[in-house]
Amino acid sequence: MIRVVIADDQAMVRDGLRRILGAAGDIEVVGEAGDGVAAIELIRATQPDVALIDVRMPRMDGLAVTRELAGSPTRVVVVTTFDLDEYVYPALRHGASGFLLKRSGPALLVAAVRAAVAGDSLISPEVTVRLLKHVTGPRPAPRALVEPLTEREREVAGHVGAGRTNAEIGDRLFISAGTVKTHVAAIQRKLGVRNRVGIAVWAWDSGNVAP
Repeated sequence: MIRVVIADDQAMVRDGLRRILGAAGDIEVVGEAGDGVAAIELIRATQPDVALIDVRMPRMDGLAVTRELAGSPTRVVVVTTFDLDEYVYPALRHGASGFLLKRSGPALLVAAVRAAVAGDSLISPEVTVRLLKHVTGPRPAPRALVEPLTEREREVAGHVGAGRTNAEIGDRLFISAGTVKTHVAAIQRKLGVRNRVGIAVWAWDSGNVAP
């Protein structure tokens, strides 16, 4: 069973998310919190596999919660009401495994939780690209690499930044999806990021997004 904690300041939203996840068969909601501070305490006490974190909560917002959980075994999926939420990009930068719009529907919610546990991320490519393009503020200096990327790895990273799946990247670069997956794992190690969302953030920060 995949163990999940839900953090949202609206009881009705928590109830809806709990019902959807409970019907999946392989997901168990082990706790709920109505604010960020309570969420941190609950997650530390229960050690869930995944935490669904609302962006806007009292006492501590979703960005602060995500930053606090960086490096922990719990995967964070940020949940937001808005397509262009100014908090989403920083949340991804601080290690969230993805984000989900609250109106996305039951199937996508369940898929996002399963993807997070698998070490992947489920983010609509269209929404990802739109979010990253419209975030305001100066672009930060690219992070120092643990090890330089090869030319092929830079190509793969650029396509990840464009929101493409492994299969789509393989088709464009004439390599197998399995080979793409191997490249993605190497890129994550060299960039020092937890998932492909971190790769996408690096690609945008460095101006390396594929057309």
